[in-house]
Order: sequence, then C-alpha cells, then structure tokens
Amino acid sequence: MRFMVMHKQTEEMEQGLLPDPAAIEAVSALLMQSLQEQVFVSGEGLKPTSQRVRLQYSQGQRTVTQGPFSDARELLAGFVLLRVRSRDEALSWCDRLAAGAGEVELFLGPVVEPWDLGLMPPPKNPPLRFLVLRQQDQRGAADAPAEPELAARNETLLAELRAAGVLQASGSLHGTRQGARLRYQGGKATVIDGPFAESKELIAGYAIISVPSRAAAIEWALRFGQVVKVNEIDVRQLVEA
Repeated sequence: MRFMVMHKQTEEMEQGLLPDPAAIEAVSALLMQSLQEQVFVSGEGLKPTSQRVRLQYSQGQRTVTQGPFSDARELLAGFVLLRVRSRDEALSWCDRLAAGAGEVELFLGPVVEPWDLGLMPPPKNPPLRFLVLRQQDQRGAADAPAEPELAARNETLLAELRAAGVLQASGSLHGTRQGARLRYQGGKATVIDGPFAESKELIAGYAIISVPSRAAAIEWALRFGQVVKVNEIDVRQLVEA
C-alpha cells in the first residue's frame, strides 16, 4: 500500500527561512533509512505560497490568483509533478489537465531543490519543476471513481507528458475516510481518524511511502513529524492502478 504523507506550511517556511541544519540532517537520516528499508518512494518540498498560484476553471475559463495564501482550505484529490522550461509551459499543461473536468481547482507551485537549501551549488541551467495539486470535489469526497471518458482522457494526457519528458510523478488519492490527520502541540501528537474536513494549513511538502498498512503509515508519519517540526500532517492512501 502506498500513502502520501503531507506536512503543512509553518510561518517560518512561508517566510522562506532555511531549515535548521540539524533538522535537515535529521530528515535526511530518516529518508535514507526509509529508502534502505524500501519504505520511502519519493518526496518533494514546495516553496512559499507567495510563489504559488491558484487556478480555478469554470466553463472552460481559467482564473489565476497569485499567492501568498493565508486560508486556501486545501484538501487534495491528486498531484502531478512537472519538469518544464518555463512557468508558462506549466500553466499550459495545467489547462490541459483541467480540460473536460468541469469545475476544477488547481494549485501550482515551484519545488524546493537541493541548491535552494544550500546543499549544493546551483547548476548552470537548473531545471524548473512545479507541483500541480488538484483539489477534491464531491466525487472525490465520496471516493467515487472518475467517469470512464475523463479517466481515459487523463491517461492519454499522462502518456503524452511522459513522452515529452515533462512528467516526473503523478497520483490520485482516496477520500479522507481512509486517511488520518496528525496535529502537534507542545511536542505531542494527536491522531485524528478520517474522514476529516479541509484544513486552512497549506501543504509545504510530501513523502510517498510504501508500507503494509494504514497503521504503519501513521507510525512513519509520526516519526516524520518529529524531525520536520510542523504543526499538522495529513496521511492519505494513494489509488493503485
């Protein structure tokens, strides 16, 4: 079973402050151990919401709202990680991802790279990577599968993204009924079983893990939360092909 463990934005992250070196080392150690144990699959961090945009599609029209966002009420249904030449190219792919889906809302944000954290010098021509986050709608909340025509169109588009060398990763999430939310206060964590409602805390980053059960995913997320030092984490199961 695969799960997406999403840690939420803090004031320090929103200000663009670099993590403490000890925190970076602790996170790296956990991910390295999890990689060796074949638990950690992939993961990314996002830059502050001031560098993100909200894309709202209605009747074929796109409305763009530039961040920062203080209360976006984010609850995800899926994600796509893109590697592109420009933000305009990323926006163009977002238009195609939203086409035919009716009312849909996306968030587009640039990914944190190792050189952003001072872990290595930036390359001469650094890649531009953007994470597209798709908001949950009523069908997603009910865990209803996508309509066959829309599902087929999405698969065709993902194949085109792969062929163009743009697609880095993608996934769809089950509804929150099978998930959990972890809240930290005073150094202690409280686990809230799904279903749960939207959260005003926006996503700062995520890890995809492969574990045998939901309980194992929550256990890993608790360890993750201790090293990333955030206030809230969501654990959501990925839809398997």
